[in-house]
Amino acid sequence: MDDTRKYHIGFGQSDLGQDAPTLVLLSGDPNRSTHIARDRLANARVLSENRGLNSYVAELSDGRPVICATSGMGGPSISIVLNELAQVGVRTVIRIGTTGSIQPYVHTGSVIITSGALCRQGAADDVAPVEFPAVADPFLTVRLAERAATMGIAHHVGITASVDTFFEGQERTASSANPVLMRRLQGITEEYRALGVLNYEMESGTLFKLSSVYGLRAGCVCAVIAERVESELPDLGEKEAAIERAIEVAIAASLGWDPGPSRP
Repeated sequence: MDDTRKYHIGFGQSDLGQDAPTLVLLSGDPNRSTHIARDRLANARVLSENRGLNSYVAELSDGRPVICATSGMGGPSISIVLNELAQVGVRTVIRIGTTGSIQPYVHTGSVIITSGALCRQGAADDVAPVEFPAVADPFLTVRLAERAATMGIAHHVGITASVDTFFEGQERTASSANPVLMRRLQGITEEYRALGVLNYEMESGTLFKLSSVYGLRAGCVCAVIAERVESELPDLGEKEAAIERAIEVAIAASLGWDPGPSRP
């Protein structure tokens, strides 16, 4: 394993200590990574606060170490971070994100556990063909859903539309500087809704494709902070509580998790 400090994440394998963690809780927002490590886990230690990609080592309640890291926003950023995390020994990734639902029965405050992504992301296409499936690890996905059910957290498991842009790609016009969408995007949300897609977000498709190629296990749990059936805007009154629920599910799934043998 290459022990050098990685250029973007700012740490190497030797920074992880003797009992190096192989599981990472990955958030797009650096403040969320900081919060999880310092407020939700124990004995947090800074690995790096480089380029806004804040990373920490902390301990679960069973004493096992985990990395709390930041992916940044979108496919290109998560592709860089995930590549370097794999180089320092990470084998399991749980993304903790935020999302907007597009189904009328998926409400703010609940969480969505993504089983697979409709991947409309250029970064993922540099790693595997368009046809390559963007799917979560099935065992980790079931584990996340079981933990949510045990804790009584409202949750949904299904397909996410993972796209590259927050405004145009998610058919936002009223809240955007650009009120004109290309024809291929006009009505896209209704098409996805009819296909049973649950939500929009911007990282899981690339995460899943890269993880499959790199031989990692990946899962994704997102807090629903907007109901796109009703509004383009997030519900800020529900946001923090929903994020805490997603964090709780991810931490619970991490306890006792065994990723199994590495892929040859």
